[in-house]
Amino acid sequence: MKILLKGGRLIDPSQELDTALDLLIKNGKVAKTGEDLPAGADVEVVGIEGLWLVPGLIDMHTHLREPGYEYKETVRSGAEAACAGGFTAVACMANTNPVNDNRAVTESIRRKAADAGFARVYPVAAVSRNLEGKTLAEFHDLKDAGAVAFSDDGRPVMNAGLMRMALEYAASLDMPVLSHSEDVHLSAGGVMHEGSVSTELGFPAAPSVAEEAMIARDILIAEYAGADVHICHVSTAGSVRLIREAKARGVRVTAETAPHYFTLTDEAVRSFDTNTKMNPPLRTAADIAAIQEGLRDGTIDAIACDHAPHGQTDKEVEYEYAASGISGLETSLALSLALVAQGILRPGALVRRMSTNPAAILKVPGGTLKAGAEADVTVIDPGRSWTVDVSRFRSRGKNSPFQGRTLTGKAVLTIVGGDIKHREI
Repeated sequence: MKILLKGGRLIDPSQELDTALDLLIKNGKVAKTGEDLPAGADVEVVGIEGLWLVPGLIDMHTHLREPGYEYKETVRSGAEAACAGGFTAVACMANTNPVNDNRAVTESIRRKAADAGFARVYPVAAVSRNLEGKTLAEFHDLKDAGAVAFSDDGRPVMNAGLMRMALEYAASLDMPVLSHSEDVHLSAGGVMHEGSVSTELGFPAAPSVAEEAMIARDILIAEYAGADVHICHVSTAGSVRLIREAKARGVRVTAETAPHYFTLTDEAVRSFDTNTKMNPPLRTAADIAAIQEGLRDGTIDAIACDHAPHGQTDKEVEYEYAASGISGLETSLALSLALVAQGILRPGALVRRMSTNPAAILKVPGGTLKAGAEADVTVIDPGRSWTVDVSRFRSRGKNSPFQGRTLTGKAVLTIVGGDIKHREI
C-alpha cells in the first residue's frame, strides 16, 4: 500500500526538520520526503494542510493489565486506545497477574499485540520475581523473549543491593532499568501529597522526600555501577534538581514525567474525586513549575502518561481505598500540547520528548521519519478543540480527572507500519 501525506508541517527532531514537506509511504516504510511529491499510480493521497506530520508517538510507560486484570484493560483495548491517542507504540509494565517475570508472559503479550494489530507493544519485564524485591528475574531469558527494559513499577525496589545487581546485569545486556522511585517507609501509605491541603483534608500523606530519597539512591548506584537508570513519573521540584545535577556530572540517568504532573496540583483532591488519586501523588504549583522547567531545559527527557486503567469498582469507593492512577493514553497528547501553547516547549522539543527520546531510551525502532524507517507516523491537528468524554474512550479504563474538560490538539491520523490504524480526517 502506498500513502502520500501532502501539505503537512513535517516535524522530525531526529533530522532537525520543521518545515513543509510531503511524505510518501511504500511497503510499510518511509519511501521519501520532499516538496510537492507526485502522487503516481496506486497511491492514496491524504491532504494534511495545516497539520503536523511527526514520527509516531511512543509512550514508554503504560499498564495494559493483561494477563489477569482484563476487566481493567486488555492488550487489544490498550493498543487501540494508544492509536486513538496518536501513539504508534507503547511499553507496558510488568505488574500483571501472573507477573511478567518469565518468558511465557512476555511472549504471550507480544502475541496478543500482534493479533490485535494496533500499536506496537513492547513488554517491560519485572526486575524481581513476582515483584517481591527479593530475587532477580531471569534477565537474559526475558530479553531473548522480547522484553525491552526492566521495572518493578507499581512497587519500588527497596533492597539497594538488589537494585545494584539489576543495574549491572541490565547494563551487560544494554538495557535500561526503569525505577519506580519511592521509599515506602517515608511514603507510609499516604494517599496524597503531604502539605497544607492534606492537613486540611485529614488524609494520610506522602512527602516529596519519599520520591527524592529513592531517586538520590538510584542515581548514586547507577553512577557507581556505570549503568543506565531511568526515573519514572517525576513529580517534585527536588527530583528535578537531583536529576539535573546528576546529568551535569555525567551520570547515565534519564527521566520522564506524566501530563498530570504538569497540569494538576493537590488542590484537585479537594473534590474527593478518586480519579485525582495517583502514585506518586499530585504535588504543588511550585513542583509543576519545576517540572515544566525540567522539560524545557532537557532535564526531563520524556513525557509518558503512566496509563493506569481501572474498573468502576476500583475507583467508586472511599478515597483512601481507591486504586491509584488514571486512564491517560487518549488525553496525553492534548495535555502536552498545552506546553507548546504556553511557550514552554517548541513543537520539535515536544515531539522529541514524546517520540524520539523514548525510542532512544528503550533502544527500540521509531522516533524518526528518515527514508527507510518503519512508517510509524502521527498526524496532529494542533488547533482542534474537543471535550473529554470517557464514554468514548477506546480504553476500558474510564478513570480520568479530565472528564468534561475542553482540550486543544488531537491526533487525527495514526499510521503503524504503513497501515492506517486511526483516522479522523
